[in-house]
Amino acid sequence: MSKKNIFRIIFHNQGNIYEVYAHEVSQGGMYAFVEVADIMFGERSQLVVDPSDEKLKSEFAGVKRTYIPLHAVVRIDEVEKEGQAKIVPAGESKGSNVAPFPMPIKPPAAE
Repeated sequence: MSKKNIFRIIFHNQGNIYEVYAHEVSQGGMYAFVEVADIMFGERSQLVVDPSDEKLKSEFAGVKRTYIPLHAVVRIDEVEKEGQAKIVPAGESKGSNVAPFPMPIKPPAAE
């Protein structure tokens, strides 16, 4: 049985920084979008309930794959094991110097 890759995707969305884990990440068919599929969430049998994890679960409930604008992606890492998915308000992360890309990416002009 082959081991599936696990990716950590950190991106901006509506003033928040999202950190999600997924098995599939690719460039996708739409220009300037990153395609993320098979999003993973923590164990359902945990006794402690994290509100940001629950918010992510409800936001991505029923989603097979999502497309994230390239300029919103902060970083994508391949990791050994799944961590805690979370949503953090952009201004509240300690020591954070993460900012959205200042302008949208435009395709080169056709000559």
